[in-house]
Amino acid sequence: MTTTAFRTDIAAAMTDLLLTPGLALAEAVDRHFAPDYRQRTDGSWADRAEFTAHIAHLRTVVTGGTIQVLDELVQGDRYADRHIVEATKTDGSTVRMEVYVFAEFAPDGRFRRIEETTLLLAGSDDDRNLGSAR
Repeated sequence: MTTTAFRTDIAAAMTDLLLTPGLALAEAVDRHFAPDYRQRTDGSWADRAEFTAHIAHLRTVVTGGTIQVLDELVQGDRYADRHIVEATKTDGSTVRMEVYVFAEFAPDGRFRRIEETTLLLAGSDDDRNLGSAR
């Protein structure tokens, strides 16, 4: 008998975190990120609480957008991807970022750790730190 286990990915996580109005932040975070989750974005580490504060902030800044996964690789408990995020902000401006991700899954299929680097493709200079803004 084959059992299909849950395993998240960046597109599903980002969609729930930022692009699904009405989904509670705590539910979105719990769905995709393990209790011991930590993330490094452009060299700065954040624990799960700091990451959740970051997403709460982004929810006040971003009104919509898209996630386009360009490359994705899963091997055992390791995950890597390259994706483009296009976001529309509350002021009507848009941001486009390319993101490179290396991650580790927890045994339950949620992310335990993500290390990412962001590259601003379009947007203002203020948008450069959007990937870690709180």
